[in-house]
Amino acid sequence: MSISKEAYRRFQEELAALEREQERRRQEASAPPMERARREFLALREHYGLSVADVVAFFPEEEGIAYLQGLIAAAESPAPRRRTRRKAGEDG
Repeated sequence: MSISKEAYRRFQEELAALEREQERRRQEASAPPMERARREFLALREHYGLSVADVVAFFPEEEGIAYLQGLIAAAESPAPRRRTRRKAGEDG
């Protein structure tokens, strides 16, 4: 019984796709629960095209306010500064 090259190639591609999916799931499972929940929440928000107002209206008032404060704080915080390497001979 002989397997065609095309069938074997498709099998290899499907196997590679399964391995990539398994690796992705393994990485997601190792993420902290809050990070995983945040990522899922943002994906749902994007999928359904929800605005910030929709999200805030979904939660109780206190949690909606906390969510908005978090967005504002993240937007106002300065970008992290990158460390620069010093050349040999420079004094710090």
